[in-house]
Amino acid sequence: MPNMYEPVSYETYSTNNIYDNGMASRLPVDGTIARGHEFPYDYPNTIAGYEAAKANLINPLELAVIDSKKGKALYDIYCASCHGSKGEGQGELVKREKFLGVPSYNDRDITSGSIYHVIYYGKNAMGSHKNQLREEERWQVAAYVMKLKADLEK
Repeated sequence: MPNMYEPVSYETYSTNNIYDNGMASRLPVDGTIARGHEFPYDYPNTIAGYEAAKANLINPLELAVIDSKKGKALYDIYCASCHGSKGEGQGELVKREKFLGVPSYNDRDITSGSIYHVIYYGKNAMGSHKNQLREEERWQVAAYVMKLKADLEK
């Protein structure tokens, strides 16, 4: 049994007769998501994609799962420096005139879907935060932004 002592290694995706498809490895089954990856996001980074997300995308988190403290903590880290702690568009970077024209959430027609879309892709001077926030965290932030918007409208 020499193969037990000196195993044969194969290059990933190289041709071999191990599997029926002639490859040395298997591709994921259609419709599955590899471990450590998130669900595909089907809205493109276009104005039409933004409008579709705004109209159709809803927060999939159950009300019991939405954690306002977690949403606030993430918002304070990633958003408040520009958007302000209350969502009024007067964050520290705006006050120091590093960024101008950051609107108040009260002045915007936004939904959870549009917020998620902007976090995912970015918009105007705001860059994408999809690599900083996992999917569930993006939804936590979106829920918190909607809370800030409601507080500003009172």
